[in-house]
Amino acid sequence: MAWQRPDGRRPDQLRPVRFERNFTRFAAGSVLTHAGNTQVLCTVSIQPGVPKFLVDSGRGWLTAEYRMLPSATPQRQTRELMKLSGRTQEIQRLIGRSLRSVLDMKALGERTLLVDADVLQADAGTRTASITGAYVALRDAIDQLLQTGELARSPIIHQVAAISVGLLENEAFLDLAYEEDVAADVDCNIVLNEELQIIELQGTAEEGSFSRQQLNQILDLGEKGIQELMTFQNATLQS
Repeated sequence: MAWQRPDGRRPDQLRPVRFERNFTRFAAGSVLTHAGNTQVLCTVSIQPGVPKFLVDSGRGWLTAEYRMLPSATPQRQTRELMKLSGRTQEIQRLIGRSLRSVLDMKALGERTLLVDADVLQADAGTRTASITGAYVALRDAIDQLLQTGELARSPIIHQVAAISVGLLENEAFLDLAYEEDVAADVDCNIVLNEELQIIELQGTAEEGSFSRQQLNQILDLGEKGIQELMTFQNATLQS
């Protein structure tokens, strides 16, 4: 029996996507990212100086933190304080790697960009929404440095977005919501730049295995979704 999407979307259809820019007052860039019922507040702060291993190198740095608010899920989650879960550490490293991949650190100079991704409401796809929304916030933060003359040119050399694709009943589905995420036989997260070059590909078979042909279907669907997300990003930044 073919999988029926709970919200009636086509297999290749994204959830409704929206970016609310300048959502907070004090961050250099802030975006409330909506992906269906998932909501992530992405902010970028700018700090002079770099980690010790980059001092006097002339290169900048970007680091990311990810947290999920206790009330982001139907049952309250314990707030992570001193000890972060393995999942949280993995996701924030993914966000950092993805955003660093689009920066020319020499052009950034010896300053640090601090990205915070705070999940207000979770309905799957929080890590991919964090990356996609944080890129918009990053653009706004860099524009601030350009407008004040602190940077002569933008260090952003690529665009980045991310999406999930899963296999359910041997069919590929784009942008999984929670009911689909927990039922998927295979779950993949795909991070690409605007040239559709792979920045990161995470794929796991929850049971059994999947074929190279199925992986190709997943990547094709992921490329389609990411191109659409980049169109939304650009339209938001131009508005």
